[in-house]
Formats: sequence, C-alpha cells, structure tokens
Amino acid sequence: MGAFLLTAAALLALLLWAVNTGSLHVTPAQLLRGLFVEYDPNVATVYDLRFPRIFIALFGGAATAVAGVLLQAVMKNPLADPGIIGISSGASLAAVLVTAFFPALYFFTPLFAFLGGMLAFALVYSLSWKGGLSPLRIILVGVAVNAMFTGLMSAFNSGTGSNYSGVASIVNANITQKTWDDFRTLALYAAIGLIASLFVTGQCNLLALEDKTARGLGVNVTRSRMIISVIAVALASISTAIIGPISFLGLIVPHIARLLVGSDHRVLVPYSVLLGAFTLLLADTLGRTIAAPYEISAAVVMSVVGGPFFILLLRGAKQSYGG
Repeated sequence: MGAFLLTAAALLALLLWAVNTGSLHVTPAQLLRGLFVEYDPNVATVYDLRFPRIFIALFGGAATAVAGVLLQAVMKNPLADPGIIGISSGASLAAVLVTAFFPALYFFTPLFAFLGGMLAFALVYSLSWKGGLSPLRIILVGVAVNAMFTGLMSAFNSGTGSNYSGVASIVNANITQKTWDDFRTLALYAAIGLIASLFVTGQCNLLALEDKTARGLGVNVTRSRMIISVIAVALASISTAIIGPISFLGLIVPHIARLLVGSDHRVLVPYSVLLGAFTLLLADTLGRTIAAPYEISAAVVMSVVGGPFFILLLRGAKQSYGG
C-alpha cells in the first residue's frame, strides 16, 4: 500500500509539472478555477494543447506496462517486452497503413493495429518454440521480427516522402500534436484492455508454475496462455496505434514494480498501471524540458534509459522465468 500511495503522490506532482512545462504557466488554484469555475484563456490553452498529450501519455504508459507484465508471465521470460519482441512494430505497420490509405477508419486503427500485433506475436511464438520456450531464442527471433516490421514501416514512410503527418507521428512515436479525439480513441480501447487484465491476474500467478504442476491443479494452460496473450497484444497494439512504439517501457516498469510490490500479479498488475503511467509521462515531460524550446520524444528518452537497463538484465537473466 505504501508503494501505491507514494507513486500516486509522485504522479500528482508530475502532473502539475507537466501542465506547467512550456512558455505558459498556471498555478494549481488558477488551473482549478479555470477548469471548474470561470473561463480563463490561459487555462483554456493549457487544456487544449497540453492536457491531451498528458492523458495520452498516462493511458499509453499504463497499457504498455501491463502488456509487458502479461507477456513476461505468458512467456516465462523476464526479458519479454512488446517493443523488443516485435509486437509494437507489427502494430505500428498496420496502423501506418490504415492511417495512410484508409483515414476514414481512423477510429478503428487500434483494431487493425491489434491484428498486426497478433501477427508479429504469432511469428515470434511459433518460430521460438522448439520443445519449449527459451528466453534467449525468444529475444533473438523477436529482434529479427522487430527489424523486419520496422524496416517495412520506415521504407513506407520514406517512399511516401513523409507526406502523411499521422504516419510520421506513429513512426516517430511523437505525441506532440495529439488531440482530444486521439485520447478518446485510446481511452476507450485501453480501458477495456486494462479492466480485462485485472481478471487474469490469478491465471498469471498459476502460469509461473511448471506447466505440469499447473495442469495438475486443473488449469487449462494453453487456454490461459492464449487469453492472456490476446489481452497483452491488444494493450500494446492499442497504445502503439496512437502514440507509436515506445521501447523498453514494458520491460523496465514490470521489473521495478516487482522490486516494490512483489511478484503476485493481483498486486503487480494494478501497480504497473500506476507506475507505467508515471514513467511515460515522466519521459515525455523530460523530453519537453531537457532541450527546451525543442522537444525530444518520449520514445528517444525511453530508449536512452532502457538500453543499458536491458543489457544489465540480459547479462543477469537465467534460462527460466523467475529462476
């Protein structure tokens, strides 16, 4: 409970910092008065320009972090991450194609991204299976699948001369120009996925056991693994469809969360929602602050931080999840 309260307090402080990051500043009292009491032009500007990206960062971070928790449970691999194993790039490619060629279907972009993410996940899972799942084999296959989809996406972006702003924002994971419409699309799908994730926490705990042991307890391991995988891929794809691929977020947050609240998924998943939201908003706010008035995307910040973190985990990883 202490970790939840501290993270919630830190998130509230970060929200106030994010709201005031930029040339326009408002006090907390002015913000509340402008939102709920009387019209304030400065608050209205903040509301239209900063609030959408803040809330998109919160929901996108929560969705990606929980996706990482669920994937690590399914694959019994502490190194599993939607970005590393290619799910995010598969979802990105699908989202890019829909955004470029079928803009009228924008509201359904997360659904098409989900199909792209499932394709990438199916490729990684099937190509990695060889009498079982090896953590190292999953990573190697995932890197290859990720490179393939990323290359296709970059080739399309270059071949079109970056004429589609929506495409460029997905490829570059840029949430600068996101609007309330983007947030509403993300919030609807992400809320469904996050709620669904809360109902599979018990199954995640059972999957941490050996498959034979879980089956002995009456668990349908294959069905549980498939249901959790679908929810994880959906969450990662939904986030990617709106904000683009954010590397290492689904890797870093679950590991920090386990250190703070333990490995019981009934606590780990809700806490990862909170910590994931905090982490992505922090990355976005730092990107807006470090080189002001220019901006560094949250994806770049996460890559700089996550790369060394991943190397340390890779050096210390054992061949079995949680081993």
